[in-house]
Amino acid sequence: MCGVVGLIGEEKAGEKLYPALFALQHRGQDAAGILSYDFERSQFHIEKDLGLVEDVFTPERMQRLKGSMALGHTRYSTIGTVDKEDLQPLFLSYPYGIGMIHNGNVTNYDEVVDYLRKRKLRWTFSRNDLEILLHMTAVGLASRKETQNIPENLAASVKELLEQVHGAYSAIGMLAEQGMFAFSDSHGIRPLLIGRRKNGDKYSYCFASEKQVFFGLGFEYWRDLAPGELVLVDRNLDLHSFVLSEKKARPCMFEWIYFAGAETEWHGRSVYEVRLNLGKILAEECKAKGLDVDIVAPVPDTSRAAACRLAEVLERPYREVLIKNRYVQRSFIVNQPELRKMMVNLKLSPVESEIRGKKILLVDDSIVRGTTSARIVRLLREAGAEKVYLASTCPPIRHPCFYGIDFPEGESLVAYQRSEEEVAKILEVDGLVFLPLERLKEGIGLSSLCSACLDGDYPVAVSSEKFLQTRKMNIGGDGKNEVPL
Repeated sequence: MCGVVGLIGEEKAGEKLYPALFALQHRGQDAAGILSYDFERSQFHIEKDLGLVEDVFTPERMQRLKGSMALGHTRYSTIGTVDKEDLQPLFLSYPYGIGMIHNGNVTNYDEVVDYLRKRKLRWTFSRNDLEILLHMTAVGLASRKETQNIPENLAASVKELLEQVHGAYSAIGMLAEQGMFAFSDSHGIRPLLIGRRKNGDKYSYCFASEKQVFFGLGFEYWRDLAPGELVLVDRNLDLHSFVLSEKKARPCMFEWIYFAGAETEWHGRSVYEVRLNLGKILAEECKAKGLDVDIVAPVPDTSRAAACRLAEVLERPYREVLIKNRYVQRSFIVNQPELRKMMVNLKLSPVESEIRGKKILLVDDSIVRGTTSARIVRLLREAGAEKVYLASTCPPIRHPCFYGIDFPEGESLVAYQRSEEEVAKILEVDGLVFLPLERLKEGIGLSSLCSACLDGDYPVAVSSEKFLQTRKMNIGGDGKNEVPL
């Protein structure tokens, strides 16, 4: 899971992506990169490195990002080492010169690499899924280079890509001298939104993982990129759209639950409003269980909206009993287990005066490994809580995700092959409430979702054994990662 943004039609587009990437920093904290293109000089310029956005882009680096078209990326990967050759954006020199970024995961990586090497004589040099998307696009365009209809050629190339490359991905690319394009997998599992701003008698365009990017850049949100859709904005700022696959949309439910910023929306569903809805529904589930509660408290930060609404419905005081250290990054996105444990300890501090002698209903967005949840429960008990209940706005996560968030081993999930009572015993809580799957869909307002990690219904078929073998050999890319805590 990463953050992606593309901008075309704006002077100093590369420099403008610097603040845009701050709006996507929560989606990836391992590395950041920007690739720009200068139509006047016919030149690409790239700057990327390990670290946070503010660490990667010095004033000197920003000045080198010339041109009116640019791609930006924040990277997240939490398994193995983070190697520089895997960092995005990536680009090829032929045909045209192609640069690209993406968010997601390819599930038949080894098959596509084998096809590229044996059939197309193209070799991959990184361990990043993006590179095979890049090569597949280039292969299609090269085979049609005699024809000058760039939009039609690109559409045919991406259509072939969608048929051969399986998984969940949203990609943004640039063609030298031609323009910017974006496409998503056939089920639209990963988010990509389109914004625009009036530019004379036309529009400048922006593609981004989340809506708040548009606000920061002074753009208006226009619409979502449809599943299996390709959009090309040419150098004259004319937009070409092609729907290349019409499979059923299956957006990832975890975007609303956890990953997306509260200020964005997708499929017309505000993330903040959805989290309020989930809090209301979760309150109804807590009432049905008859929990004896003094106060309601969130696990900062993503569960705050749900906890507020839950407290209102239960008519119990809302309290902040855990104070988050904002200088400690998300433990979800840290790749060393020992370091992650230390950061969990440092990340949250108890407010003992609000905890002592209280029966606390703790609200979390989701429970994955259970490591953080168990630690917090012990923390509250040590601070004097009389009872600790735990309520999750997400149903039990019982299955691996192969589409970019990646909980790849079922045994690492606390709810794997366990009843809710068994999970409650492991977490040492006095009561545990999970939101049922059907009520999750009710809260989001969509009946068709990717909820494979909850119910095992995978939109794109994948052999888990083969996938895991490949990932052990090809650690890296965009999402070869462990699970949140």
